Amino acid sequence: MKKMLVLALTAGLLSSGAAMAAGDAAAGKTLFDNSCASCHGMQGQGQGMFPKLAGLAPADTKAILTAFKAGDMATLQKRNLGGANYAIMQPNAVSLSDQDMDNLAAYISTLK
Repeated sequence: MKKMLVLALTAGLLSSGAAMAAGDAAAGKTLFDNSCASCHGMQGQGQGMFPKLAGLAPADTKAILTAFKAGDMATLQKRNLGGANYAIMQPNAVSLSDQDMDNLAAYISTLK
């Protein structure tokens, strides 16, 4: 019985930690509307030389933003990113906190 109680409490703590670590989609929408939509489109559909973001999983969005921020060209090239867009995207990514990236990832994952 004690073992089941400990397992239940541990599972609850882990799930609440995961929920706390997830981004805030509403805050991400505000960031997206103010910083991303002008290039990637209001629904993240992409336009011209700017890629589609709609449909990206949160982990992919976070990895891409982290790579732009860090100047990790190897990761960007594996995702077919970087190149001419690097000079535009990198300064935007540098100003993002980890929480900003989580929030953007949460919002972008809602776009279809």
